[in-house]
Amino acid sequence: MEAMWLVCVAAAVVAWGFLWVWDSSERVKSREQGERLGAESRTLLAIAHPDDEAMFFAPTVLGLARLRHWVYLLCFSAGNYYNQGETRKKELLQSCDVLGIPLSSVMIIDNRDFPDDPGVQWDTEHVASVLLQHIEVNGINLVVTFDAGGVSGHSNHIALYAAVRALHSEGKLPKGCSVLTLQSVNVLRKYISLLDLPLSRLHTQDVLFVLNSKEVAQAKRAMSCHRSQLLWFRRLYILFSRYMRINSLSFL
Repeated sequence: MEAMWLVCVAAAVVAWGFLWVWDSSERVKSREQGERLGAESRTLLAIAHPDDEAMFFAPTVLGLARLRHWVYLLCFSAGNYYNQGETRKKELLQSCDVLGIPLSSVMIIDNRDFPDDPGVQWDTEHVASVLLQHIEVNGINLVVTFDAGGVSGHSNHIALYAAVRALHSEGKLPKGCSVLTLQSVNVLRKYISLLDLPLSRLHTQDVLFVLNSKEVAQAKRAMSCHRSQLLWFRRLYILFSRYMRINSLSFL
């Protein structure tokens, strides 16, 4: 019994030491990213469905809040695949409130041009046109969205990447406007939570956001606002997904 107690104490000390070193390194990392991204920028987060902001981008949203960015959110659908659109729009607004995104900065597109349907390919030019309009109207200088893998492989996620990639490659973005895309990782890395942190540091990325314990609780509260989506497997996702704690992003 005494040996077991000593093992538990040793494990607790090691865990505390790891968290202390990690927290210290993250403070340094935050300063570095503040220099790279700039403070008090105007950022547009482009998502496909209500819950993307919490399920995938919470570390980015909260990390940008540390840098005093003004975050705008543009959601391209109401998430009406199961005829829950009205409910999901309300849930999105609740989640944004928890994450600190002003409700006046949230725009939800709810029309047949962008259906919530993985079997429908959104028109790249149309998506790009809507994106560019919101970038110009709001004076955006940083756009954040999915990468070519869409994190989950959802075609609606990938459509956003295709649109912003087209704007970037064709030189249509306003001068000084940058694009960050959220890196997709393999299934193993996706579900090992904070254990993915060493791997995230080893892999190439331009920006890395890691939440502290208080921010993780905030991200979980935001995800919990999406009550209509909290099936058993999403509850497991909240517990184990690295995207609830870690976001690695790359510039286009």
